[in-house]
Amino acid sequence: MDLLTLVEHRPRLAVPLSAEQRDTLRRLLPSLAVSPTQGREGCYDLTPGSVVGALTLPGLAVEIRPKIDLGNVLFLLSYALDPRAWRSLPFAFGASADSLPEAMAQAFLLQLRRAFRRGVLQGYRSEEAALPCLRGRIRLDDHLRRRFGLMPPLEVRYDEYTEDIEPNRILRAALDRLERLRLSLEDTRRGLRRLRGTLERVTLRHYSPSQLPEIAWDRLNQHYRGAVELARFILRSAAFDLAHGRVAASAFLLDMNEVFEVFVHTALGESLSLSPRAFPRAAAGHLLCLDHGRAIRLEPDLSWWEGPTCVFVGDVKYKRTTAAGVNHPDLYQLLAYTIAAGLSHGLLVYAAGEGEPVAHEVVDLGKRLEVYSLDLSGPPQAILAEVGSLAEQIRRLRTNPRGPVAPSECAG
Repeated sequence: MDLLTLVEHRPRLAVPLSAEQRDTLRRLLPSLAVSPTQGREGCYDLTPGSVVGALTLPGLAVEIRPKIDLGNVLFLLSYALDPRAWRSLPFAFGASADSLPEAMAQAFLLQLRRAFRRGVLQGYRSEEAALPCLRGRIRLDDHLRRRFGLMPPLEVRYDEYTEDIEPNRILRAALDRLERLRLSLEDTRRGLRRLRGTLERVTLRHYSPSQLPEIAWDRLNQHYRGAVELARFILRSAAFDLAHGRVAASAFLLDMNEVFEVFVHTALGESLSLSPRAFPRAAAGHLLCLDHGRAIRLEPDLSWWEGPTCVFVGDVKYKRTTAAGVNHPDLYQLLAYTIAAGLSHGLLVYAAGEGEPVAHEVVDLGKRLEVYSLDLSGPPQAILAEVGSLAEQIRRLRTNPRGPVAPSECAG
């Protein structure tokens, strides 16, 4: 099988593809720009977007590498999923992994070993069955309808204490998905097989990426949280048997836009010590509108609320937005947020390389739009130190607005 290696946002010219491979790539990777190479029949110029990972087609394995170190990608993801647990995970293994799926599998193995230190989690699961003797409670309506009141058997409902519970099923499903990926390191494959054996008494379920069950966390299962949240992310990112015409494909894909946005929001919430209600993502639970009729509702990535009042607003961009015929669409978006919130300032956070730190004074409106560039190339501690500096800037904007501005009628 041929291997095609691409790098995020970097063009690769004159790549030979069959018509089926070309069409499948266009369908499964809308962020990948595919254009015919001039003067080369059957060859195409490919430019990936911000979606990275691996895609396997008949006769061709495609790998899209992120522009930052794999270990840093896993740090951003792990911190976003569980900011309190990431410190127990070493991230030096990112250098030994030769692909994002390989690095993700290694991170998941570490999370599983940490979760299984106390043994496999057990819990109660409600069961319904027809039994020759009474166990639990009789399902009277079902018994009368199915058995006409005759016994045995009895239609009953009972609680069973077992390993076959939802958190373990999610872990087992993620192990199955990872084992089906194209992993090159035998140590990784062997580790996945070993831990699958630990969950041999757990039912293998095939979850839809859009319908993953939520888990209620408490002091008894909190040690499982990091592993289960990473498993849920793996199940959302890995897709198999994606049929397109006569071509079937499997994929493990990660949208760096989403990873960066969730990381920045989570890390700032931790640094500012704000609750999800006071510092929601996309202004969830609050109303922020641009018009008096409340028809134009806005959902900024970052917003700080004190009761019904928005006291800070910001936006997060991993990649600078481009729009045909529009210059600086990111700044226009941020300006709309400041107008709707009635604030004199707003903050735009870019990944390093997408925008230089600068402050724009908007004519006539009395608005100040500040741009911050977050460097993702350093070790985790350096990245978090930068987030701390960003949090201080947000506190400054919160406590020192540049001039009074009347709040919008539909803010809050």
